Amino acid sequence: MTLTKQDFSGGLPPPSELGIAGMDSGRGKEKAVLESLAGGDPFGSVEPVKNPTGRLIMHSMAMLGREFCYAVEAAFVTPVLLSVGLPKSLYSLVWLISPILGFVLQPVVGSASDRCTSGWGKRRPYILALGIMMLLGMALYLNGDMVISALIPERGKQRTWAIVITMLGVVLFDFAADFIDGPIKAYLFDVCSHQDKEKGLHYHALLTGLGGALGYLTGAMDWGHSVLGRFLGSEFQVMFVIAALVFLICLTVHLCSIPEAPLRDDSTETKLLLKEDGPSQYGSIESVNNGYLKPGYVQTRMTMKCLLKALLSMPSHYRCLCISHLIGWTAFLSNMLFFTDFMGQIVYHGNPYAPHNSTAYLTYERGVEIGCWGMCINAISSSLYSYLQKALLPYIGLKGLYFIGYLLFGIGTGFIGLFPKVYSTLALCSLFGVMSSTLYTVPFNLIAEYHREEEVRGNIQHSEKGIAEAIGRGKGIDCAALTCMVQLAQIIVGVGLGFLVSAAGSVIVVVICASAVALTGCCFVAFFVRYVD
Repeated sequence: MTLTKQDFSGGLPPPSELGIAGMDSGRGKEKAVLESLAGGDPFGSVEPVKNPTGRLIMHSMAMLGREFCYAVEAAFVTPVLLSVGLPKSLYSLVWLISPILGFVLQPVVGSASDRCTSGWGKRRPYILALGIMMLLGMALYLNGDMVISALIPERGKQRTWAIVITMLGVVLFDFAADFIDGPIKAYLFDVCSHQDKEKGLHYHALLTGLGGALGYLTGAMDWGHSVLGRFLGSEFQVMFVIAALVFLICLTVHLCSIPEAPLRDDSTETKLLLKEDGPSQYGSIESVNNGYLKPGYVQTRMTMKCLLKALLSMPSHYRCLCISHLIGWTAFLSNMLFFTDFMGQIVYHGNPYAPHNSTAYLTYERGVEIGCWGMCINAISSSLYSYLQKALLPYIGLKGLYFIGYLLFGIGTGFIGLFPKVYSTLALCSLFGVMSSTLYTVPFNLIAEYHREEEVRGNIQHSEKGIAEAIGRGKGIDCAALTCMVQLAQIIVGVGLGFLVSAAGSVIVVVICASAVALTGCCFVAFFVRYVD
């Protein structure tokens, strides 16, 4: 079950109502027991203490490091795949394996992290493990070819193994980088008050944009002819060293930012007697039996069937939020994944299939290069808009921010498709950043609002059949359900857009589709997503 301080609906009872079996009656030890059970005071809607701004910025450093590595991947993964000789028939496989795995496993790991009893906290062990997987994936796809060449002398086997190792690295990196967002958000929600959650999400978006901009700028430099490039062998190795150092520093700062109190059950010497006044509520603790937390509950009830029941039991406003998030990411990824190709073919009128020494191909490469600068503009815009959101929020609310993000992106991509000129396209790239910042902040702000409302009102209950038998749902699984919409959007884009481009014979259909989907999302967020007053 989710044993967090937000998951109990009542107020803080007086000490006389608590019985702690086998423990001393000292107030200090009692407080330590309660905090160890729930990552702080487990009762009612009592919120954590306010965190200093510096702590929230430290917590957000993980997003800077992750986005820096994402930008490095965007800049180098295609050249790497081409350099090892990956067949075109395997391209779609590379980009589909990771989101499929993430979509299936994200809620499972999110639910498991809700019940993690590590002494280091619920979320940080998962964040550390996923961070290590990101580094391993980067090491494989940026250095795999060099390592295979050194280990395997036969040229025929070299190519095969280089393709395998590089594909494995790309899939592993994408899987971990997509996956890590859920535990990071849940970690923020666990240890922060409601006001700090809003501030923390804005800092997340700010540093996400900054990390992307730094990553694109670093990738745009010619490292191959530098001193580092000559020393390490190639620009791929230089970028791995830089990206690994940046990510390690950011991850370390993040993990040391805000302490997590561990979650424990009564398999330890502590047993907490609770008074249960009514039926189990959404997000509440159901594992109380005769006043005791069931030992081994996590292990005995964590089944895929129960998990699916918990997801299907999601209240309608959560489902609508997930659908709106899916629509937004589908529009955003449709544009972003094909944007540099769009710049090369449509804006610059180049040809990627022409001979590599031809004018048409060199023109295409120039367009791709300018497209990368457009992505840099997008990242800077995202960072700046995340700061502007704080000023706009009191005036237009979350609904206004959500609607404006989708609307501006839809209009911007529409104009790019209708008028594909260099300078206008680069200027409109700033609107991509508005959408990016919106997707990284507003949906998670709404999740926080929903949780807060449930803590205060305590009136969302499970049905008597089915869900009462299922495992409880907490912040980890809610964040995971929302973030796995990103993987589902990747699957939709990866499968669908290829057919659309083939049918239309031009990548211009990509930005037109992105615009149409985003404008549809405007209607959805205006009429179907619920906003807490």
